[in-house]
Amino acid sequence: MITKLIKYKLTILLIVFSTALSFAQGQFDQTDIGIDEHLDTYLPKDIYFTNLQDERVNLTDLIDKPTVIAFVYFKCPGICSPLLDGIREVIERSEMKLGKDYQVITISFDATDTPELGREKKKNYTHSMREDIDTKHWIWLTGDSTNIYKATEATGFKFKRQGVDFIHTGAIIAISPKGKITRYLHGLYFLPFDFKMSIIEANKEKSSPSINKVLEFCFSYDPDGKKYVFNVTRIMGTIIIVLAVALFLLLILKRKKTKV
Repeated sequence: MITKLIKYKLTILLIVFSTALSFAQGQFDQTDIGIDEHLDTYLPKDIYFTNLQDERVNLTDLIDKPTVIAFVYFKCPGICSPLLDGIREVIERSEMKLGKDYQVITISFDATDTPELGREKKKNYTHSMREDIDTKHWIWLTGDSTNIYKATEATGFKFKRQGVDFIHTGAIIAISPKGKITRYLHGLYFLPFDFKMSIIEANKEKSSPSINKVLEFCFSYDPDGKKYVFNVTRIMGTIIIVLAVALFLLLILKRKKTKV
């Protein structure tokens, strides 16, 4: 009887812990900044941008092979430069061949960015790359606020204007040849193996959840320090909620036991 009661309590506590943690994460994730992963969803067919040749192009028409999408803005003083450095580095280090196995599309989410500025930015990040890398398959796009919203909304990329700049997170998004979102790689630098697997999975139309969701929950971007910091408030808030619910449950169980 005692053993069964202990098992019962442990089971209830486990359920409460999981529920409280999910509730806490849901509460703290209600923000305008970050990424909501939209795995297995497809990009809308009516998103249009402007390429570096000042041509209007349909986003999904550009995707005929595994594609890696990165949202940045060209005048960013913060994490966009490290993110683009990370993309350039993983392109050079990866076994996968740019243009043959995959392509990269960089999309500005600042409606004031122009193709001219995009040409300058692309030149800065590709001029020193190896000659055997076909950089024409690293595509850079700009667009109006309507189409930017469609693209960011479809992929779950959330950002917020702060003065002339934006607060946002860093990540790249793998898209299958059919336009399905298959994987998110969070951060500013990427392991060649993770990058390779995301391309292989996209080519197979296979989605994969991000293993960095726990890290994303524990860390948040500090726009003032321009770096990721351990989110003490979020973690402590979660712990307090879990402990409060567990204590409340224990008191109820103890009261029932006393009556028996």
